[in-house]
Amino acid sequence: MALAVFYVARPYFNGFDSIFADFNLALLHAGVGIGFSSLQDPTTTQNEISRKVWEDARKGSWAIGLIAATVVLALGGGLAALYMAGDSAWSQLAMGMVGLGLGMFGLLKTAIEMFENHRLDRNPSRVKSAATQGEAA
Repeated sequence: MALAVFYVARPYFNGFDSIFADFNLALLHAGVGIGFSSLQDPTTTQNEISRKVWEDARKGSWAIGLIAATVVLALGGGLAALYMAGDSAWSQLAMGMVGLGLGMFGLLKTAIEMFENHRLDRNPSRVKSAATQGEAA
């Protein structure tokens, strides 16, 4: 993700001549970074906010819906732009959008697994452990 931030900031220092190539690389590196973050253990949460989202059926469904919409927009927009752009500079951004969509697809898979593992309405054994975690905080 640090490389993605580098490529986003690079045109501000080196001139805007290569902005499409830099943003393409930023999108590709962001997709790879997001894809690697999907390798985490779906049976554990990272923080209190994540635990609250995945334990609540309504919040978890919204989160999965938002991630799925992002995947569809990135992949669909990237593929449509590849088809329509031809050999223009926009085709470079289209490849980056496809890479970002593929990385987000891995994140979607992990989010679905986390939601299945943590939701309280389907896992009654987690209700007691969530109550004790709330009392300890």
